[in-house]
Amino acid sequence: MKDDIVKLREATGAGIMECKRALEKTNGDFDAAARLIQSEGAASAEKKKDRKTGTGFLYSYIHNNRVGVLLEIRCETDFVAKSEPFQELVHNLALHIAGMGAEGVDALLKQPFVKDESVNIGALIDRAIAKFGENIKVERFARFEV
Repeated sequence: MKDDIVKLREATGAGIMECKRALEKTNGDFDAAARLIQSEGAASAEKKKDRKTGTGFLYSYIHNNRVGVLLEIRCETDFVAKSEPFQELVHNLALHIAGMGAEGVDALLKQPFVKDESVNIGALIDRAIAKFGENIKVERFARFEV
């Protein structure tokens, strides 16, 4: 079971105890445990969406000196904003915007993620909200192309 907990943690980004609890609830069924964690994470993220995002930063990305993105993203604390997993999320969002574009934040949130089309950007952010335990919001972005 220990190996399944580690594997589930890597697959979902959930905490060790959450993975152990999910596997126990599903009698060791890995796929069912992953679905349980995702559904609970979505519910948790929904509760956090009303919380104020008091910090954040601007992130810039330039691809082949032809496409540029400036992204304003917000979260609740400086601690999360400076964390490596959050920085990776922001980079992936900017990369997605550079490749796919969008006509605003609402349209962006509905797009399938360029690196994994089985999940849309809104769900990707919801997963991050569940993982970090605080609200995350794409405030605005601009995409430039030469």
